[in-house]
Amino acid sequence: MSDPNPRSVSGAEGPPRISVVVVNYNAGDFLRLCVESVLGCADIPVELLISDNGSSDGSLQRVRERFGDDPSLTLVENGANLGFAAGNNRVLGRTLAPYLLFLNPDCVLQADTLGRLVAFMDATPDAGMAGCVIRNPDGSEQKASRRRIPDPWVGLVRFLHLERFSRRLRGKRLNLVDEPLPEHPVRVEAISGSFMLVRRAALDEVGPLDEGYFLHCEDLDWFARFARSDWNIYLVPDLEVVHHQGACSTGRALRVEWHKHRGMLRFFRKFQAEDYSLPFRVLVVSGIWGHFAVLALAQGIGRVADGLARALARVTAP
Repeated sequence: MSDPNPRSVSGAEGPPRISVVVVNYNAGDFLRLCVESVLGCADIPVELLISDNGSSDGSLQRVRERFGDDPSLTLVENGANLGFAAGNNRVLGRTLAPYLLFLNPDCVLQADTLGRLVAFMDATPDAGMAGCVIRNPDGSEQKASRRRIPDPWVGLVRFLHLERFSRRLRGKRLNLVDEPLPEHPVRVEAISGSFMLVRRAALDEVGPLDEGYFLHCEDLDWFARFARSDWNIYLVPDLEVVHHQGACSTGRALRVEWHKHRGMLRFFRKFQAEDYSLPFRVLVVSGIWGHFAVLALAQGIGRVADGLARALARVTAP
């Protein structure tokens, strides 16, 4: 989309080849590190747009103080927590490039990551989206780095750990990080939602993220819609990103789980429910909320136990 007054961009000269969109909600100093790594990708013209969902931890202010004079950076303050999908969608109309990277604020890129990914997309016209290997800070691969689109059977195997009892069931695992990395880019069902490089032409056809999801599963929804529109999703295994997972949800574990399970239910109803009988659909819905209830009970018991331990420590202190 055109802009009568195009912004300057970081990196090499010319119009932006990639628009990086980051939704921030209290990411702390990770946001500064993320911005620094994006603006440091000097091999390709980049623009960076931060959509801030009402952060109150000073993270946006620190970025403004450190990078506010950079013409390739745009800060958008939404004033409230709109959720991940809506936060991303809010700034789409401001982007200029033929490729868009939807990036979590707790990710750190290497200097050549964006240039090499754009080169891959240029050479692979059927690629609607691409991701890379997502690493934890300790170097291990994150579970969501390579995965399948979950269906009720995959969910059952995952929650009950049935793969431990049968080799045949191991093929039903959701996450594939225990398998050897491929040597070359490969088509996959799903990549990590923390790092999604999207071709604008595919985005225009498939549509933006579904704002009916607040947090979690909006990426799976997107992957399913890309597949239905015959756009392929690729994993590029020789590129890596470090993801400090959970930086924006610290201290809100139960609320995050609520949104995750609500998202699972929405995904099932949109893409899978019609393939199953009514009794099985009821079983799936009951299983989703039953799983959330178990997690909530466990967290409640944990908080009570911690409170009792602290009270006992105060009573027994000399």
